[in-house]
Amino acid sequence: MNRNLARLIAGQVCVHACMAGMRLAAPLLALREGYGAAAVGLLVALFALTQVFLALPAGRYADRHGLKRPVGYSVALAATGAALAMLFPVFPVLCITALMTGGAAGAATIAVQRHVGRAVHDTTQLRQVFSWLAIGPAVSNFIGPFLAGLMIDHVGRVPGSIEGYRGAFALLAVLPLLSWVCVRTTVEFPPVVAANDGVPRRAWDLLGDVPFRRLLIVNWLLSSCWDVHAFVVPLLGHERGLSASVIGTILGAFAIAATVIRMLMPMVAAQLSERVVLAGAMVSTTVLFCIYPLLGSALGMGLCSVLLGFALGSAQPMVMSLLHQITPSHRHGEALGLRLMAINASSVLMPLIFGSAGALIGVGGLFWGVGAIVAGGTRLAWLLTVAPSEPVQAPKDSGNGT
Repeated sequence: MNRNLARLIAGQVCVHACMAGMRLAAPLLALREGYGAAAVGLLVALFALTQVFLALPAGRYADRHGLKRPVGYSVALAATGAALAMLFPVFPVLCITALMTGGAAGAATIAVQRHVGRAVHDTTQLRQVFSWLAIGPAVSNFIGPFLAGLMIDHVGRVPGSIEGYRGAFALLAVLPLLSWVCVRTTVEFPPVVAANDGVPRRAWDLLGDVPFRRLLIVNWLLSSCWDVHAFVVPLLGHERGLSASVIGTILGAFAIAATVIRMLMPMVAAQLSERVVLAGAMVSTTVLFCIYPLLGSALGMGLCSVLLGFALGSAQPMVMSLLHQITPSHRHGEALGLRLMAINASSVLMPLIFGSAGALIGVGGLFWGVGAIVAGGTRLAWLLTVAPSEPVQAPKDSGNGT
């Protein structure tokens, strides 16, 4: 990993960490102020809701303007949102902050992913850079909540005071500014000019492309598995009589495994095939989802969680590599926007569906049902191919781009 790519990853981490830290601190403050579970659930959903509607316009904007302008606006939006929460720590403002920081994280992610995808010369490099880039959200999901929690507990007269929350929001407002420091010296690539055939292009036209549609479905299925695991494991652990710390450890083991596999993938990128990795991840997930409800011990659930983290953690770099190979260069931003929109729409809707389905068929039935759906989608992953007419080609001045 070169220095320029490291700066871009650090920039992505800082913006995303602002959102991740706010996603911890804002609900805690709402609970402290006496708001109920429904209000807190709405607040959490707002972090993903903005990205559903903003992802596609953000992708188009990145296609037109490159990296620094979208990231600059994202930095300003995230910092302003966190600063508003610091100045006015009340529930309506927290909702606005959730919309702002969530949208900023999504827009910055699209711009960085598009830029990195244009900087490489072959498919092996695509797999490598997106494996490195996929580590960023895992790091930010630790840094943001960790720093916010420290400020809440240690700033002010007593732990959990309003001064602590103000301090947390102030620190989170600074993080996006560090992102701009990381990104501002990056050399932009020249814009990709599409052939002008007089036909207006719509983002939804991309869904007419069979490989892209297959990839989006496979990505959605695997992303839903992340959601169902995070949603169902606490319920399953509660049924088994496990403590909160043990359940948290099981979920933490999943996150660590997903991060480890992404760190290892760049080293073997030349030997990897996208469709083989994705199909293998879906088959492994199906088997693990069938086994999970049958396990009664914390050790067994933890081992299953680690194996599931390996399987699902390997998928995102392969999805991103294929996406940049099967979509036209001048529409990478739109494609990334459609992908992010689908994932965040799923994150908003899936917990509601899981809750209703779990009440009908039980926790074990939910695992088995999702596993069966994933098994049915495995063939789509195996059919994913790259047209030879769409080679990966970096811009001529890519030497300083990442």
